[in-house]
Amino acid sequence: MARQVVKFRSGEVIYAQGDAASAVMYVQTGEIKLSVVSSVGKEAVVGVMGPGDFFGEGCLAGQSVRMGTATAMTPATVLAIAQEQMLHALHEQHELSDLFISYMLARNIRIEEDLVDQLFNSSEKRLARILLLLSHFGKDSRSEAVAPGVSQEHLAQMVGTTRSRINLFMNKFRKLGFIDYSNDAGLTVNHGLLSVLHE
Repeated sequence: MARQVVKFRSGEVIYAQGDAASAVMYVQTGEIKLSVVSSVGKEAVVGVMGPGDFFGEGCLAGQSVRMGTATAMTPATVLAIAQEQMLHALHEQHELSDLFISYMLARNIRIEEDLVDQLFNSSEKRLARILLLLSHFGKDSRSEAVAPGVSQEHLAQMVGTTRSRINLFMNKFRKLGFIDYSNDAGLTVNHGLLSVLHE
């Protein structure tokens, strides 16, 4: 397999922690959850990927096995590109190389911000930031929908707190008008949630 488009059902595992790492994945449609399980069985959600995102790129840097599990949160279409073909394309296609490097640098900045957030911010602020990131909230946005399939359990794993604390904060955000469950889009994040980050 050099390059292959694969469709996944909601809840289907794309690759599991410990599998051989031999391809880079590119999300065409849907939402993908990246998670890691510790040696004592504790799971942490480390990211949610959407259309236009790469994942599984560790194989390009010599990673022989997957460090985590990738699971489709919604029906998803993923382009799997074999490690050798991706390396060849990055050397030969300068536009792709520039795009990929820009993407990886932006992702690295996001990971650093996540670490700072985890070290210095309250769980309420961490939840607000994650909801804004999951909704791809832009500068000119008034409201944005969060990717479907993100449960309070997922949010608790991403924030690093309990589901009951997430429920408490979500109810508070809803009462303040920062989030909305009442429309067909599912969970919607409103611009007022930004104020939580500046408290």
